[in-house]
Amino acid sequence: MSRHEDIKLLRINYLRGPNMWTYRPVLETWLDLGRLEDFPSNLLPGFTERLTARLPALIEHHCGVGERGGFLQRLTEGTWMGHVLEHIVIELLNLSGMPTGFGQTRSTSQHGVYRMVFRARDEQVARAALAEGHALLMATINGDEFDVQAAVTRVRDKLDDCYLGPSTAAIVAAATDRRIPHIRLNDGNLVQLGHGARQRRIWTAETDMTSAIAESIAGDKDLTKTLLKAVGVPVPEGQAVKTAEEAWEAAQDLGLPVVIKPSDGNHGRGVTLDLRERADIEAAFKLADEEGSEVLVERYIRGNEHRVLVVGGQVVAAARGEAAWITGDGAQTVAQLVDSQINTDPRRGLTEEFPLNRITLGEDPVVLLDLQRQGLGPDTVPAAGRQVLIQRNGNVAIDCTAQIHPEVAQAVSLAARTIGLDIAGVDLVSEDIGKPLAETGGAIVEVNAGPGLLMHLKPAEGMPQPVGQAIIDHLFAEDENGRIPIVGIAGSQGGAQVARLVAWLLHLNGRSVGLACGEGLYLGNRQVESRPSARWDAAHRLLMNRGVDAVVTENGAASILNDGLAYDRCLVGVVTDMEGLGALDAHDIKTPEQLYKVLRTQVDVVLSEGVAVLNAAEPQLVEMAELSDGEVLFYALDAALLAEHRAKGGRAVFLQNGVAMLAQGQSETPGAHVDQLLARYAAAGRAATPATVLAAVATAWALNIPSELISAGLDTFQPAAVQA
Repeated sequence: MSRHEDIKLLRINYLRGPNMWTYRPVLETWLDLGRLEDFPSNLLPGFTERLTARLPALIEHHCGVGERGGFLQRLTEGTWMGHVLEHIVIELLNLSGMPTGFGQTRSTSQHGVYRMVFRARDEQVARAALAEGHALLMATINGDEFDVQAAVTRVRDKLDDCYLGPSTAAIVAAATDRRIPHIRLNDGNLVQLGHGARQRRIWTAETDMTSAIAESIAGDKDLTKTLLKAVGVPVPEGQAVKTAEEAWEAAQDLGLPVVIKPSDGNHGRGVTLDLRERADIEAAFKLADEEGSEVLVERYIRGNEHRVLVVGGQVVAAARGEAAWITGDGAQTVAQLVDSQINTDPRRGLTEEFPLNRITLGEDPVVLLDLQRQGLGPDTVPAAGRQVLIQRNGNVAIDCTAQIHPEVAQAVSLAARTIGLDIAGVDLVSEDIGKPLAETGGAIVEVNAGPGLLMHLKPAEGMPQPVGQAIIDHLFAEDENGRIPIVGIAGSQGGAQVARLVAWLLHLNGRSVGLACGEGLYLGNRQVESRPSARWDAAHRLLMNRGVDAVVTENGAASILNDGLAYDRCLVGVVTDMEGLGALDAHDIKTPEQLYKVLRTQVDVVLSEGVAVLNAAEPQLVEMAELSDGEVLFYALDAALLAEHRAKGGRAVFLQNGVAMLAQGQSETPGAHVDQLLARYAAAGRAATPATVLAAVATAWALNIPSELISAGLDTFQPAAVQA
């Protein structure tokens, strides 16, 4: 079999917002198939068999056929390698834990060159999947060996490195379900929910409502206990010690058995339970001393450890831990038995996707100390039938939310409020969480800020709990979605002037406006950047600004093709014209039909409660009206073009005797003196057209700015003079 040269990846571009392909971010790749343009899948002997053997789940891909096995049907009939690469990349993402269903491959005007896109929640993960998919495809074409599992592992490693953690992802998913937009603010888990002045922020399970004082209190276990005890929450008796000798003395004073732990540790590190012997207590002191600044000795509370999640003062989830044991067989060592009897549990693993952790004896000194207390070590062979305790409480991952007693829930909620945390993970020990703590002798042992959510999202046993939804409901009232009014203006004629006029009218209407357009970046009336700012990054910065409660942004076709839109949805979407084709050759946009697909993006994202503002003088923009989820408001110089729309009760703006008229049905209201404003533009050495002013008036009306304010606002607008 003759070898085929690699498919060339000519360019790779991440579209970070809604684009001509879809509402979501995608990775777009231009492919040159070279000689493979003449070899669709049915002309490559054995190719389909080799590919499906490596990726058997391709049978689940519906493709354009619309049913299971659709893509395999296309392979058998014959499809080109760009399309095949699309499905390979999608399947690698599915296997790596980032489910993806969207992809498209389209030919360009160049022979053998295709544009291939696929859904990409994270750019780096998408690039890794593309690279692995490209290598897998070429190996399959040429009959070379390829380790699919290793490729999946590399993509998954990139996913673990780059994407949101499971707790943050769950909160973001809950926000998306409520149509609340989000922006990732760093490479980690700092996320903005909502836009501008209505935004909230989370950092994993911490929010911008989480008190720094409360976090500091929670980090001091001794202070936490003091405050909880003062309000009547049951806590174990204990005291801080500085030496191993003091630890033994304190244990005798409190009464054996005891617990020793660091005062400011976390994740259970350095915590040793049920200590009765002096040697064990002194050894446990050493472990705790290495983890924290101070060591606590506490009375041992019998029972299982529980983690209860409190959000906004309400208990929303609870999980229980259980001890991990092995049974000796007289042949295998403790380490071997741990691997064969505990770590083989499919729920255990090393990454966050597993609800239970693997136990690695050499990495957990507390486990080693517990073995030592039983007279054993990792290499000891326990007698056949001997039960050996490996981990006293294991991972807290068994859901028990439905079992929690109301009095326990009340005590836990009081504990969180006493510390001052809006979101808290409260650790309590009890033999039965379904009974009051006073009845079981249970107690609250810790209150934690920034608690992990995975145990509630993916419990080892029991039902997952909607903790992400609880946090979103805590941050946003039922009728809030974190959105501010966003106006997006697309087209090539007068977009910056429309944007400036609309921003001015919004300012007069009492809004703190952010404006990004071809004339610069503005906050209110202050220009903060003079370079053209009709770009994704400029609009994105405005959406992050807490001082902004309305945003106006100009989006040319080139900006949409390069980056997509900076926002997921907008209140008003404006398209002014269908010009500008000559400037888009680099994007292979050469026909009005292709340009239509680009500009429709601005209308596709109009909210259901929003408005699409369209130029009725452009027949293709009249067709675009049906794409709007919201209302449609037309404008035109010629009132006759608006008659049909008005007859249906629609809103429209037209020019009459130099005045912009606001019309709905048969009613007409003067909106602005267009001729006077155009004269001021001319005096400032700037060219402006009546259509541009009508677009601005129509947009202001779409924002429900009163006609009187529109008229007065345009009468007072002063175009800046052209700079020499």
